[in-house]
Amino acid sequence: MSLIFIFPRQVLALIILLVNLTVFAAEFPPKEIDTTKSEKIIVDTTMVVNQEILILWTKKNAVGVNFNEVAFVNWNAGGNNSISALFFGNFQRKYQKKLLSWKTNASLRYGLNAQKGRNLRKTDDQLLFNSTFGYRRDSTSNFRYSAKFNFNTQFANGYKYPNTEKPISKFMAPAYAFLGIGTEYSAPNEDLNVYLSPVTQKSTFVFDQTLANEGMFGVAPAVRDEEGNIVEEGENVNSEFGVLLTSGFKKEIFTNVNLDNEVSIYSDYLNKFGNVDIDWQLNLNLVVNDFIKANIGSHLRYDDDVKLKKDTNNDGKLETLGSRIQFKQLLGVGMVYEF
Repeated sequence: MSLIFIFPRQVLALIILLVNLTVFAAEFPPKEIDTTKSEKIIVDTTMVVNQEILILWTKKNAVGVNFNEVAFVNWNAGGNNSISALFFGNFQRKYQKKLLSWKTNASLRYGLNAQKGRNLRKTDDQLLFNSTFGYRRDSTSNFRYSAKFNFNTQFANGYKYPNTEKPISKFMAPAYAFLGIGTEYSAPNEDLNVYLSPVTQKSTFVFDQTLANEGMFGVAPAVRDEEGNIVEEGENVNSEFGVLLTSGFKKEIFTNVNLDNEVSIYSDYLNKFGNVDIDWQLNLNLVVNDFIKANIGSHLRYDDDVKLKKDTNNDGKLETLGSRIQFKQLLGVGMVYEF
């Protein structure tokens, strides 16, 4: 068994925090600008002040698909034909004027797997939106007063395969929203940023009443009488108030090999303070050329409000167990178009 599954959640959070603080403490020399290469940033709006051009709006867009395919013809060792596809899109907008900055990005992901002898299955599903507003006291400071908004949900129903009759998640069930104010540090070369918000509201939405009645994703379940009949419907929203720490680090560690590390740690003041929620993504992006790229990544989550449901008796009924570390590993090669 991997050691990561036997660490207490507080120890795991401390390890993640120490790793990111170590990166934060390191000194990163500013990148040299290669004037022979054209920038991929598209300028939408500019302003001329004292004969100097100030960039107000910039944008970056990328859409693509990753494939994984296995086919057998008279293969002696056996196996099933299968094909997987992951469609994704990333869209970013940034406003910069003097001491003000506003950065917004949206990320879309949807993956499918088709295998001979079984129905089509979902492998990935994400709709993510982030927006950060910052203000610096002077042009030399690397710290900003910041306000951050984050929203995360999914597109389609999720199932505990092979059972496809009862969804365990849906669009807006769950959905998560974070809204807070704090301070953000950005390295001069923008490889590193750290955001700390001691005032953050976390809202969990479960807008499917069947899932809400079961108390899924931390909302209050339905009140039932002795015969199991619903007396009062379950709640659709669970609100928390706590502290949020996020860190992002991007750097080209080898030629055409880019490291992307993002971690988020949240703890609620009012309910079990010190019991943290963790969201940690670590990716290696390998660039073949302008259109062909490969990705190796991992995604780790822990949320004390999300309980594992498992059919322990093989009777088709899911039993609610305790919270568990969620882990996903990704490997893909595909085409990317940036514009």
